[in-house]
Amino acid sequence: MPITDLLARNAKLYGNEVSLVEVNPELQEKRGVSWRDYELVEAVRTERCRRELTWSEFDRKANKFAHFLLENGFGKGSKVAILLMNCLEWLPLYFGILKAGALAVPLNFRYAADEIKYCLELAEADVLVFGPEFIGRMENVFDRIHGLQRLLFVGEDCPTFAEDYDELVKGQSDEDPMIPLTDEDDAAIYFSSGTTGFPKAILHDHLSLMSSAETEQNHHGQTRDDVFLCIPPLYHTGAKMHWFGSLYAGSKAVLLRGAKPKWILQAVSDERATIVWLLVPWAQDILDALDRGEIDDKNLNLEQWRLMHIGAQPVPPSLIHRWKQRFPNHDYDTNYGLSESIGPGCVHLGMENIHKVGAIGKAGHNWELSIVDEHGQAVAQGDVGELIVRGPGVMKCYYRDPVATAASLKDGWLYTGDMARMDEDGFVFLVDRKKDVIISGGENLYPVQIEDFLRSHPAIKDVAVIGLPDRRLGEIAAAIVSVKPDYTCTEEELNEFCAALPRYKRPRRIIFDEVPRNPTGKIEKPRLREKYCGHSLVAAQNEIEE
Repeated sequence: MPITDLLARNAKLYGNEVSLVEVNPELQEKRGVSWRDYELVEAVRTERCRRELTWSEFDRKANKFAHFLLENGFGKGSKVAILLMNCLEWLPLYFGILKAGALAVPLNFRYAADEIKYCLELAEADVLVFGPEFIGRMENVFDRIHGLQRLLFVGEDCPTFAEDYDELVKGQSDEDPMIPLTDEDDAAIYFSSGTTGFPKAILHDHLSLMSSAETEQNHHGQTRDDVFLCIPPLYHTGAKMHWFGSLYAGSKAVLLRGAKPKWILQAVSDERATIVWLLVPWAQDILDALDRGEIDDKNLNLEQWRLMHIGAQPVPPSLIHRWKQRFPNHDYDTNYGLSESIGPGCVHLGMENIHKVGAIGKAGHNWELSIVDEHGQAVAQGDVGELIVRGPGVMKCYYRDPVATAASLKDGWLYTGDMARMDEDGFVFLVDRKKDVIISGGENLYPVQIEDFLRSHPAIKDVAVIGLPDRRLGEIAAAIVSVKPDYTCTEEELNEFCAALPRYKRPRRIIFDEVPRNPTGKIEKPRLREKYCGHSLVAAQNEIEE
């Protein structure tokens, strides 16, 4: 059963009920009115402070886009990329692509222009739908993207090099195009990267998407009475696949544009949210803001909030203990996953297992796991090995990369590259990562990219970027810099130099030291971690928590 059938079912059964709400608190604050007054204030409506969509409207918008794609020859096998901030148009576009039988290709909105070009060409995208935040980036590369046939713009004041999406779909049919889909049909391409920083295209079929919806609903028990507050970006499998639980249940979701603590809690209160998925920094910020008295939660309606869950990075147990002190009636859960396993859920703690905070859990619904040695043999209980998972959400392959596919997929098992151990009760604990990817605030940072940039500085002889433990972000990027003889360089100078990088890629610490390399020329990052963390990264994190 394709996941598009769930949307059609919801439109039929709950057509007049609200499916999606978009809330933009920054615009709301500029206007100085309550979100609930938006229907009464024309200026607020015009500036899109709060918009909503019923299930019928959602389905009809998806059908219109599907018909446009089919009419223009973009059906089965075509790839349609989405480059948008979270907005009310995002999910109808995604489902319109699927209904046409094409493949949805979500793009990270943090990508620079050259990264957008690289990913579109790697995925062999035929169409790109983008929003106003990306006009400048697209202007630089649109005429150099090989294979891209159409550029569609969502928003006001369409740039001259693109076509207006609203105008194109205006006259299209809003009936289901009824394109037959099977579990084995290709459905979506997501992007991931290894330590080299070069994105890999991850191909999933329709079985993957549907399995993620079933897994999510099984784990968190969404009903039609639930309201899911979605804050992370929809290009990420984590946000979307958690929302799939709402789709499965036919319940409302709220897309919040912004992650300030007061905005999150106000949205929970005003929209009557029952489930909120947070990243570690956001949960930390909420607690800190409450402790400082910046938010008076006594004036908020939070009693209906039943579940707070966290994913995308290791979760400090101390944070959850602190959260439970502030919100004792909340259930808590965490999920482990990868884009290669269609996002969260292949390993799952379970709301009933808060006594095991610190573990990532056991195999999720419809999933299997094992911890193996370098030969693929299961290790003894308590020993450290590589975590591997198997289930209906495992990717088909790395698109156009058979070598990487063969390295990660073996006999149906996905080799995650994460080192883990299992305790006597069968709960899995991550120990360290094979790869050097730094996870900071839920975002992957690729050291090689930062190192290559820093090496362009005339005073730098060598550089290595590692992750250091951080209470709020989980990890921060630290650059160990070796300066050329007869050159001088200051931390302030390098911070100014790094201003040319996207903010999330800038090193949070600059350390002047020699960069150790082994006889083959590879940087010895374990030595650097031991030196600056005192021991392993995970052990250092545990020390902070204690």
